[in-house]
Amino acid sequence: MQTYSLAELVERFGGRVEGDSTVRVAGIGSLARADENQISFLSSVKFRDQLATSRAKAFILGEGVVGPDGKPSIVCDNPYAYFAHVSGLFNPPPEAEPGIHPAAVVHPTAVVGAGCSLAAGVVVERDARIGDHCVIGPGSVIGQAAVIGNHTRLYANVTVYHHCVLGERVILHAGVVIGADGFGLANEQGRWVKIPQVGRVVIGNDVEVGANTTIDRGALDDTVIHDGVKLDNLIQVAHNVEIGEHTAIAACTGIAGSARIGAYCTIGGAAMIFGHIDIADHVNISTNTLITKSLPHAGTYTSALPFSEHSEWLKNAVQMRHLDSMVRRIRALEKKLETLERTNGNS
Repeated sequence: MQTYSLAELVERFGGRVEGDSTVRVAGIGSLARADENQISFLSSVKFRDQLATSRAKAFILGEGVVGPDGKPSIVCDNPYAYFAHVSGLFNPPPEAEPGIHPAAVVHPTAVVGAGCSLAAGVVVERDARIGDHCVIGPGSVIGQAAVIGNHTRLYANVTVYHHCVLGERVILHAGVVIGADGFGLANEQGRWVKIPQVGRVVIGNDVEVGANTTIDRGALDDTVIHDGVKLDNLIQVAHNVEIGEHTAIAACTGIAGSARIGAYCTIGGAAMIFGHIDIADHVNISTNTLITKSLPHAGTYTSALPFSEHSEWLKNAVQMRHLDSMVRRIRALEKKLETLERTNGNS
């Protein structure tokens, strides 16, 4: 197994070593489960007590945190991000052997770049272009005239529809669908008439999309996912949505058509975003929150009610049904009180 000294890790990722920089580690683990050959990390003070009992050989710590006596540490500004880098070093993606599997089908007009790996069952349609050093997993389909950037990885059973564009170093996990028709329908005398979805999905560089997430193509304009966006599993992104760079969205979120989400936002799991609204940069939306109108200012927004014991929840729910009438009664009482105060003040 490949090992690295603390000095080598600092040379790659920054920070400084306190203690013996020649100590070598062979992996990374949690404070509770790391063994004597691994490095561990402390990302939250609530786990500080575990430092003393951890078997790890070395630690990644923040400024001002003192590690156990006799064990060296890497000190840095952001231990959790440092852990991510070190973990990536020890746990690279599975290697794929370059070449096109005999059971893959590549149209004669398609272009496949140098060093690519196409697994069994892959279909690459007419005029599609795949960049260099891409990995296309088994059963995946690259549609007509679709474009895949360099060093992009598609896991099993990913579908990229016609004319869609993926940037470089994109990761699409199993079951992702890019560019299916948006839900565009017009009602004509009680019957639904399909509106052709003629836009594309355009995805920037360094985007990662979780398993079974779907991103619909635009009705007229493109659906756009900017650089560095991270999408979790089971997210629905509707047609003509735009998501700004480095925004992260957790699982089961639904985003309706033509919503525009800014850059550097975070959206919690199972949030629901209405269509045709704008969300500013640096907005944080809590889990299970329903956003029904534009959010023009940065900040944190929450609408989900905290859970309670069921019988108490039922009582509160009954009161919520009468909030409107209660508000009217309170306003009436305030007016009466104001009248009485004026009368008493004049007497």
